Amino acid sequence: MFNNLKYQEISNYLKKNVQNTRIIAISKNHPISSVLLALNAGVERFGENRVFEAKSKFKSLKEKYPNIELHLTGPLQSNKVKEASKLFDVFHTLDREKIANEFSKNLDLVVNKKMFIQVNTGLENTKSGIPPNRVGEFIRYCKNDVGLKISGLMCIPPINEDPRLHFSLLNDLAKKNNLDELSIGMSNDYTQALEFKPAYIRIGSLLFGNRS
Repeated sequence: MFNNLKYQEISNYLKKNVQNTRIIAISKNHPISSVLLALNAGVERFGENRVFEAKSKFKSLKEKYPNIELHLTGPLQSNKVKEASKLFDVFHTLDREKIANEFSKNLDLVVNKKMFIQVNTGLENTKSGIPPNRVGEFIRYCKNDVGLKISGLMCIPPINEDPRLHFSLLNDLAKKNNLDELSIGMSNDYTQALEFKPAYIRIGSLLFGNRS
């Protein structure tokens, strides 16, 4: 399924109020039939969490629909970096030096692609991401040591805390490090994220329903 009414509702709100924010339709764990419904509704940006699943759904679709922009919104294993570099257009979860080093071996594949550093703003053991106090150091490593272009920062706030506190922290970190873009906000907190004028909001269940 795909909720076109909800997609149009959010899109229209963005056009009126936050014109530079884009919706990523998170299609992970949803069938290709739902992706096709979204494509027919005008969606061009999709988010997937796993390289294998994304390849099985989008490799042929990207050939047929060249305007598709595919975003990796889940953790990336080092042995999948090269394959992911060929398939995805934007990466939201750069979270450790090992992955940065693997990207540096494939610079020809990612030279014109956006990368976001995932920040563990809540210092949660169950989540990936760079601790806030190491963000500047990691940005310098990515840019100066391995030659990556960093577009912005991403976070997933702790589920039981006010997301605005974490979005505000991420926004401050981005400004401090001269980064312009944020990837924040999901189905349950995107309205709060819009206060910070993010580059992307990542909407899944509101558009596709509960995952199978």
